[in-house]
Amino acid sequence: MHCDFLRSILQPLTERTEGDQMGSSIESLPQKRALLHEGKAKKVYTTDRDDLFIQEFKDSATAFDGTKKGTIAGKGSVNCRVSAKLFKYLQKWGVKTHFVDLLNANEMTILPVKIIPVEVVVRNIAAGSLVKRLGFEEGRRFPLPIIEFYFKNDSLHDPLMNDDHIRAMELATAAELAFLRREALNVNDALTEFFGNAGIDLVDFKLEFGRRPDGSIILADEISPDTCRLWDRKTGKKLDKDRFRFDLGDVEQAYAEILERTGAADESKR
Repeated sequence: MHCDFLRSILQPLTERTEGDQMGSSIESLPQKRALLHEGKAKKVYTTDRDDLFIQEFKDSATAFDGTKKGTIAGKGSVNCRVSAKLFKYLQKWGVKTHFVDLLNANEMTILPVKIIPVEVVVRNIAAGSLVKRLGFEEGRRFPLPIIEFYFKNDSLHDPLMNDDHIRAMELATAAELAFLRREALNVNDALTEFFGNAGIDLVDFKLEFGRRPDGSIILADEISPDTCRLWDRKTGKKLDKDRFRFDLGDVEQAYAEILERTGAADESKR
C-alpha cells in the first residue's frame, strides 16, 4: 500500500498551494537563478526576485556525521511537502517562518535569511545521543521538554554547546537565546498536538533559525522525518530517519506513512 502511495507522490504536481506567509498566492512564479548553498539534504537558489529564494529538497541521505550515505527514494518530495504543511500550521500558531509557497513536489519558495549556526534540539522522550551520553533508558518520557544547543559546524562535528559558549562566540545575544528557547517550546507545543492528533509521538526534533535583513529572527530550514524522531503512539514503530541510520528497513514506507498521516499529501490541492 505504502509503496504505491510513495510512487504516486513522485508524479509532478500540477497545482500549487496558497502562500499563507504572504497572505495570498505568488502572482507569478519566481525564476530559479544561481545556486546559493548546497547541504546534505537541500539546495538553496536565488531567484529573479530579491525577496524570494527557492529551497529544493534532495533524496540523498546521510547519518552519523556524514559517515553513512545513501538515497531514500521520494524523500525530497516527502520532506518538502511535510515541511510546507507544518510551516503553515505553525504560522497559524503565530510562529514566523521562512516558508512562502509550495512550488512543486520538492521545491518551495522561502524568505531570504542568514542562518544562525546554532541548532536547537527539543527532546520530549529519551532517544538518540541523549541515551548514549547520559544513560537514559530509551523511551523515557520527560516531565518537561529538554532543550539543547549544538554548534552548526561540520568540521567540528556539530558539538553540544551552552548559552555561555554561544554568547562568547557572539552567535546570539542573551535576549536572542531567550527568544530561541521560547519559540522552540512554542513550536514543541504546536507540533506535539499536531502529531498527537495523527497518533504519533514527537520524540525529539531539531530547529534552525535565521535572521532577516531587519534583524528579526524567524524559523527556517525544514521540519520533516529527517529532523524529527516520530514514533507510532500505539506500536512504537519508528517513522523517521532512524530507519535509515540503523538499517531497520521499510525506510521509504515510513516516510510515505508520515506524509499520509499528516495530510501533507494533499498540500498541492489547497
